[in-house]
Amino acid sequence: MFRPLILYIGLRYTRAKRRTRFISFITLTSILGIALGVTALITVLSVMNGFEAELRERILGMTSHSTITGYYGKLKDWQVLQKQLKDYPHVQGSAPFINGQVMINAGRRVSGTALRGVLPDHEPEVSEVAGKMVSGDLQLLVPGRYGIILGRELANYLGVVSGEKITVISPQVNSTPAGIIPRLRRFTVVGIFEVGMYEYDRNMAIIHLADAAKLFRLGDAVSGLRLKLDDIFNAPRISRGLAKKLRHQYRVNDWTQAHSNFFRAIKTEKRVMFIILLLIVAVAAFNIVSTLVMVVTDKRGDIAILRTQGLSPRQVMGIFIVLGAVIGATGTLLGTIGGVLLALNVETIVPAIERFFEVEFLAADVYYISDLPSKLEWQDVYQIAAMAFVLSLLATLYPAWQAAKVNPAEVLRYE
Repeated sequence: MFRPLILYIGLRYTRAKRRTRFISFITLTSILGIALGVTALITVLSVMNGFEAELRERILGMTSHSTITGYYGKLKDWQVLQKQLKDYPHVQGSAPFINGQVMINAGRRVSGTALRGVLPDHEPEVSEVAGKMVSGDLQLLVPGRYGIILGRELANYLGVVSGEKITVISPQVNSTPAGIIPRLRRFTVVGIFEVGMYEYDRNMAIIHLADAAKLFRLGDAVSGLRLKLDDIFNAPRISRGLAKKLRHQYRVNDWTQAHSNFFRAIKTEKRVMFIILLLIVAVAAFNIVSTLVMVVTDKRGDIAILRTQGLSPRQVMGIFIVLGAVIGATGTLLGTIGGVLLALNVETIVPAIERFFEVEFLAADVYYISDLPSKLEWQDVYQIAAMAFVLSLLATLYPAWQAAKVNPAEVLRYE
């Protein structure tokens, strides 16, 4: 039972006397160790949350929440299907698309590229590419004029700007008297987009749906319909319900299936990083053991006198639990404040460090995201603070138990 006297004595032992300065130094290092561990854990998890959120946003900016395709790669009755989807409560928008792989040639540069045919009026319903245009506009894609919009990195690689001509080489072939030759079509660059994700900025080109149908010889068919849902995190359940409503006549996939391994790897990495950094906090917390053992050794005489004054072993344990709790709570509080402040300002601090030292931590051509995002989750903060404090309390149990076992008669005999 913790009485005011127990609390007072425990707090009194946190203040150093001249002969116990070394113990106070060890106490200070324990507090700083816990604070640094908590700060690092909050900051790292916030950065990983930021990366996950940023990747999800950028991927979903080009990838639909759900996709409906035909079983043989073609969807012929897409207009009828699109009308049916308007009555489905979870579908907020839909747009047809045609996907294909092509080679793009400009001068002496050639690049393999994913080509997507879209309808400019419907595409903003399912993607954010219309708002990511660096130059030009999605509405400049007019059927029959063979305009094309390139990702910024792809345009830089090819060395082209808006208004210039490029050649698109389709895997479809033409049979001529001279033999089999690939299908070629000249396109005019009418725009450049940048979504901030190198995979798309370097390997994506967009044309009108009608031009894509002619290029890939699909006639009136499309590759499928891209859907925007009202809840992206509920996309698997909504997609399964949609497949049942359509009587499983079509393939219905959601974004979690298309990128399941990617986001599963992020969650696994986050979990492993949490465990590793929590071990650092645990090491710092268990430094309290050595601190309290030294305090118990130094205060054996005081403990013996307190026992003769009527304090029970349980109350003696309470004194040192209070001392360890103060150390743990102080370190946890300082670490939580430092971690929250660092997590909220890491997007400003890191660019300042890069400018000062003239370095680039995340190169755009190597990493998906070239900046360092941060998303502070208060649930993570509460969980980390609670675990750090609990570990600190656990570290006090053995020294407190040793203090409770002190025999007053043996100690006072040699005092």
